[in-house]
Amino acid sequence: MSNSFLQKARQRRRLHRYMATALLTSSSLLSQCGLMQTAQAQTTAYCKLSNEAISQKENLRIAALKGNSDSEKRYKALVKQHADFLRQCRSRTWPNNQSIWLRLYPCDARAGAIDDILDRLVNRGYNQVNVEVFYDGQVLLPMSDNPTAWPSVVRTPGTDKIDLLTQMIQKGHERGMRVYAWMYTMNFGYSYAQGSETRKMLARNGRGETSLSYVPDGSQAFIDPYNMQAKTDYYQVVQAVLKRRPDGILFDYIRYPRGTGSDSVAARVEDLWIYGDAAKQALFDRALNKKGRDLIQRYISKGSINASDLASVNQLYPEEQTPLWQGRTPTPTDSLASLQWQLWQLSVAHAAQGILDFLNLATLPAQRAGIKAGAVFFPDGNQAVGQVGYDSRLQPWDRFPSSLEWHPMSYGVCGSTRCIDDLVKRVVNRAAPGTEVIPALAGDWGRSVTNRPSLDAQMRALRQEVPKINSVSHFAYSWQDPGFDRDRKFCRLD
Repeated sequence: MSNSFLQKARQRRRLHRYMATALLTSSSLLSQCGLMQTAQAQTTAYCKLSNEAISQKENLRIAALKGNSDSEKRYKALVKQHADFLRQCRSRTWPNNQSIWLRLYPCDARAGAIDDILDRLVNRGYNQVNVEVFYDGQVLLPMSDNPTAWPSVVRTPGTDKIDLLTQMIQKGHERGMRVYAWMYTMNFGYSYAQGSETRKMLARNGRGETSLSYVPDGSQAFIDPYNMQAKTDYYQVVQAVLKRRPDGILFDYIRYPRGTGSDSVAARVEDLWIYGDAAKQALFDRALNKKGRDLIQRYISKGSINASDLASVNQLYPEEQTPLWQGRTPTPTDSLASLQWQLWQLSVAHAAQGILDFLNLATLPAQRAGIKAGAVFFPDGNQAVGQVGYDSRLQPWDRFPSSLEWHPMSYGVCGSTRCIDDLVKRVVNRAAPGTEVIPALAGDWGRSVTNRPSLDAQMRALRQEVPKINSVSHFAYSWQDPGFDRDRKFCRLD
């Protein structure tokens, strides 16, 4: 038998083995994506990859990280193959868009770390990641290119040029994923509030408190949304993030702080966060005449007005018939009680308008850059409480622009999916036609967490109760892989 014949036989056997392996991998991936008629198992409904496919990719990633060039080529090819399957699967599977919320840590600057994280997300069927870029008073920008008022997340010597956000965007796109930047908005973080000048920019209530003392954890620093320097600082950080060209940008903490117990309700003017210098001045400027301005000042100062106040302003400004301010329409039946009520409503509206104005400013750079923007909010954050009170967060999400993506944090806890679905329905019912509503669900696959049903159960119920929803996000990856998250959070970057 000739050497040529033996060589051809060996080549055919190798080819057969290769084709068998390729078909096995392809079949496994296809079944996980729901593209084969025979694959109907519940665990395949969300585009999760098979254990075999996951192990193969991870082994190649580790070998490539050790310098094996052949493994590196095969790893890159498999990453692309998984990206193609993910795109095909999500296009045929509800929801078409399934995203995850993720926080990065300094140790994620290690070689191969971002690849590891993103591979794990793809393995679970996620085609979008919302990566936190501004949180806890720090920003996910490299030290060498951080023009903002906040320190960089990665500050270890020798890492000044490492740009984790840019890496996430590039490597996420290689895997068929969209990468959104997720930012705190009115909560600027503890570090921002440590300067003597920046402390003056914090929101204050009528008892002289800031959120640093008002919120139990002592780490939240909510700013006065009317403060011009705070606006300038935030605009700058948004621009720096958008310079990396994420697929979208999401704004969180678009609200005031929420206290505990009775402090969770704003029922008196001193409960409102409108006592910062800029907010007070803007409120006074809403007056349309001198009587109106004087009464607003008295109301804010004392928390109420009385008959003596009315007599006094009438004596001071006899040329004016009635106090006027924005939104007020005087009537012949106006009384002290009705004026007091109107001043309360003016104050609440002023507090809410500060939030809306700050959000509009924050989204402006995204609009100019042609990048999608979204607002993250609590569906119950805008509720009236009792006869005169409001949820102290005073989050007017029902007045957010419909041009934004709406991301309601539907984290209800009642031992079933009912309260979660009710939160989503509340938002859908109040959204203008054409508004894209993308509920954020909290939990983990296959198990309940703190009396909250599994993600599987929440997803099934959501699809049944609100079938028009076709995009869903999950908070957070740290809940699904707590050991991995803990190792990344507490490791030392040498």
